[in-house]
Amino acid sequence: MIRTAEFVSPKHPDKLCDRISDAILDECLSKDVYSRVAVETMGGHGKVYVCGEITTKANLTDKKIISIVKKLCDIEDVTINIVQQSPEISQGVDTGGAGDQGIMIGYACDENPDYVPQEYYLARKLNKHIYSHYPFDGKTQVTMNGNSLRVVCSFQNAPTEELEKLVTEFFVDYPSYQIFALHCNPAGDWNQGGFEADAGVTGRKLAVDNYGPRVPLGGGAFSGKDCTKVDRSAAYMARRIAVDLLKKHKAKEVLVQLAYAIGYERPLQASAIIDGEHHFVKGYDLTPKGICSFLKLQTPMYSKTSEWGHMGSGFDWK
Repeated sequence: MIRTAEFVSPKHPDKLCDRISDAILDECLSKDVYSRVAVETMGGHGKVYVCGEITTKANLTDKKIISIVKKLCDIEDVTINIVQQSPEISQGVDTGGAGDQGIMIGYACDENPDYVPQEYYLARKLNKHIYSHYPFDGKTQVTMNGNSLRVVCSFQNAPTEELEKLVTEFFVDYPSYQIFALHCNPAGDWNQGGFEADAGVTGRKLAVDNYGPRVPLGGGAFSGKDCTKVDRSAAYMARRIAVDLLKKHKAKEVLVQLAYAIGYERPLQASAIIDGEHHFVKGYDLTPKGICSFLKLQTPMYSKTSEWGHMGSGFDWK
């Protein structure tokens, strides 16, 4: 079976927006663990726009938001439009209910130490390797047909010959694979990247944030949302359950599905497919409060999640 996945570096415009949104969330949580945050960022060409809903006891001033933006992308022209969370949403969350409806997917497989699809695993690891030499905007893509690979990588400020060397160097550690075709900077070498070359938006790299295109996507994006938003917290919980079940059953593949209604504590669906067999998920507290407590999601650590993927990066949800 032919499978493909891509990964983007932390300096990609969409990832910069994710990182800004999560840095704002972390700033709120560092002062008030009960902060309600749903913040979106759009940036490009010398301007950044921050919009959303935040209810917090933290002293989150416009000056502070601008300093966060400047630290990540060196832009000071920032338009901010932040209001408090809607009281109609709050009334459902205050009683312990989910902050939104949604379908959340968790996945794990036995193909590598990160329990993610192998094509995604290789695309991410390769991106990290290149980024350690060229810490700029960049993309990697791996197509697998058995042990035969087609590899694509494009990185800002990285000469094509250097990229080719780095790719070859990386795959020395994976001798079972043969690179059938290698495409480095297929449109030519490039030096203008990030917000200088393109615009970005929070939540636009859903497949990169999850498991690649092999695994179905659930409801919403992750970055900029506190743990009462189950499209983030329940996705993390679904991943934790998938890893637990993979190990417990010594399975090859586990897919977990959770579905919530806004204002309801408990999911309307909690099921798992373990090597093709359907099961109900039992033994976990799947209320938003239970998930937040179990995974320690009121901790200001979200900036790290938006750099190198939310799954298989060593977090409490594995």
